[in-house]
Amino acid sequence: MAERIQAIRGMNDDLPDRSHLLRYVENTFIQCVSLYAYHEIRFPLLESTQLFKRTIGEVTDIVEKEMYTFCDLNGDSITLRPEGTAGCVRACLEHGLLHNQQQKLWYLGPMFRHEKPQKGRYRQFIQLGVEAFGMAGVGIELELIAMCRRFFEELGIFGALQLQINTIGERHERQAYREALVEYFKPHFDVLDEDCKRRLYKNPLRILDSKNKSLHALIAGAPKLIDSVGADSRAHFSRLCEGLDALGISYQINPLLVRGLDYYGQTVFEWVTDQLGSQASVCAGGRFDTLIEQLGGHPTPAIGFAMGLERLLLLMDACLVKTPTALTSSVYMIAVGDNALQRALVLAEQVRTSVSHCVIELPTSGGSFKSQFKRANKSGARLALILGEDELHQGTIGVKDLRQSDEQLSLPQDELTSYIETYFARNLNNLE
Repeated sequence: MAERIQAIRGMNDDLPDRSHLLRYVENTFIQCVSLYAYHEIRFPLLESTQLFKRTIGEVTDIVEKEMYTFCDLNGDSITLRPEGTAGCVRACLEHGLLHNQQQKLWYLGPMFRHEKPQKGRYRQFIQLGVEAFGMAGVGIELELIAMCRRFFEELGIFGALQLQINTIGERHERQAYREALVEYFKPHFDVLDEDCKRRLYKNPLRILDSKNKSLHALIAGAPKLIDSVGADSRAHFSRLCEGLDALGISYQINPLLVRGLDYYGQTVFEWVTDQLGSQASVCAGGRFDTLIEQLGGHPTPAIGFAMGLERLLLLMDACLVKTPTALTSSVYMIAVGDNALQRALVLAEQVRTSVSHCVIELPTSGGSFKSQFKRANKSGARLALILGEDELHQGTIGVKDLRQSDEQLSLPQDELTSYIETYFARNLNNLE
């Protein structure tokens, strides 16, 4: 027997008992962002490696350790996308969507990072994201945060989430802060771990993101970025706080929240939870006003957020959210014999055409009446339709309500569609 090939570690199959939940979250997300007039954009899974080095930053965990990068047959270095913002911006610039225009976009799809797989953190994961271009000021920031709240409320997890916000100021303000951080951490160089030592002179803000618990007390005593930003940045942040108060969205100012990617500036935010252990961050975002210019475009204000779908499902499970069950059949059609099967296929198509959302399961492999009836009972269907040689000769079809003790009915075949329409209209509120 040939050796079986396994899935790559950290890249999981989503089987039917789970895939319907993924689709439910995706559909809820799409419905939510559509209420705010956002439009879908799709971009490739593969991009030039240079795109991510220029945008994310070379001194980041993603670029240094996590990207799936390789040379294609032309010798070009390409990378499986580790996040969505860079590809979205590249696509908008390439197709002229940002020239004197405002864009409000959303996307969803797989991303790839070579991390140590663990619950809520996979090497291939589905990311839901929103990006808005061409809008300065706090209005768009408040809209995105309000959108997140609505989405989380729809999923039933809002009560388990806390919004954290911070300002990381303009680029020149962050440069002054970087110097202050270097001066603070230099005397403690020997106690820093290897990652933090490497970051100290290249990207000291990343030290604030360290997950090393032994460094948390040292990091807590570091200078605060809010003390290095100017009056304009402080005023911008104050307006954000006032807007959140007006929207009734509670928040916590987290001075250590800097976000891990180089392109962020000014407002940054995260929705965090204490329900998932170490995987506390559920959604993260912020402004990236300099990114478009960094990729060759004109200066353009921009903001966005992203969240991992798998982590949302974990939180829904932790919150005991009642999720929809997998789609079951409304009608199970039992057909005994080749002639009956052929006629059943015709009748099933007629019903599907006339009765919207009527799910009909038909065992095309055949089988005895007894075996098919057992499958009908297990299917979750409300009705069983029965077609054998006697029904064929008489032009009738048997109808059995599988949830009631009613007697089996016999209907003319040409009345089947109207009967099913009436049945499901009458039982609309009892079709669980």
